[in-house]
Amino acid sequence: MHFRPLHDRVLVRRIEAEEKTAGGIIIPDTAKEKPMEGEVVAVGPGARDDAGKLVELAVKAGDRILFGKWSGTEVRIDGEDLLIMKESDILGIIEINAELKKAA
Repeated sequence: MHFRPLHDRVLVRRIEAEEKTAGGIIIPDTAKEKPMEGEVVAVGPGARDDAGKLVELAVKAGDRILFGKWSGTEVRIDGEDLLIMKESDILGIIEINAELKKAA
């Protein structure tokens, strides 16, 4: 199935947080918080301004984003848990520096 969000909505896949702390302590599932970082899977065409002109979204599929803890609506598509949220719920785009990309 292919899903395309409408208007200024974005489909997001959560990126799971590390299961260990920096000190090597393993965090049990019951103590984990839901991750606030995700990857954009699909975006809508954009919202219309007061004049009726289409304003494209600032995010695109493949972007890593940071969003609020309670943002979005959880949905299950093709057996995968995803989030649908408005672009305004997105706090920012995480950009990996060119130096870090070379090391990866």
